[in-house]
Amino acid sequence: MKFGVIIFPGSNCDHDAYWTVEQVLKQPVTFLWHESHDLENCDAIIVPGGFAYGDYLRTGAIAKFSPVMESVRKFAESGGLVLGICNGFQILCEAGLLPGALMRNAGLKYVCKPVHIRVENADTPYSNASRKGDVLCIPIGHMEGNYFCDEATLTELRRDDRIVFRYCNEAGEVTAESNPNGSLDNIAGICSPGRNVLGMMPHPERASELALGCTDGMKIFESLVGSGVLAAK
Repeated sequence: MKFGVIIFPGSNCDHDAYWTVEQVLKQPVTFLWHESHDLENCDAIIVPGGFAYGDYLRTGAIAKFSPVMESVRKFAESGGLVLGICNGFQILCEAGLLPGALMRNAGLKYVCKPVHIRVENADTPYSNASRKGDVLCIPIGHMEGNYFCDEATLTELRRDDRIVFRYCNEAGEVTAESNPNGSLDNIAGICSPGRNVLGMMPHPERASELALGCTDGMKIFESLVGSGVLAAK
């Protein structure tokens, strides 16, 4: 299964994602330059974390106009797998591939720490290596991770089981205290109607090896590889 990791000016987690795919997952991977339309026949695209274009206008607002994102939209519309992590989640929302927006954290402070998230839907290409209700420990690092959408969109996300991850405590309880950024309904990750596009604020690539203190993030990557193998059959 071939992965592509997009590089925007200001991306700073692109090499982390690349390392995880190549060295830990042992899968083929290539970097995709933001000015290129060519996705190089990749089976899955990772839109990584960082500060694309410095977030000078608004997080993800400039990146959505990049030539590569035009190709990513077409890829997603055809059922291609697209994973947006942190700034990548913001970009996917700005690009219209996912609903809602990521706003400034409650408290207006940058938050960087391990958090717990509960798997709400294990029937996606990004969560099938887990079971519904599983609790994963994965780090976050963001200033604008406060997910928001209108009431109609939230109703739709709930109805269609598109909330894939929610912030919770270690026991799996979804509480206000376990919400690190003020996200609506404790949302940590959502997927598209076809479930092929996922945006999540926690960084699974930062929880992929024992040397990093936790390996729960590998559940997301292992799910992707498993989905790719099934799709190829």
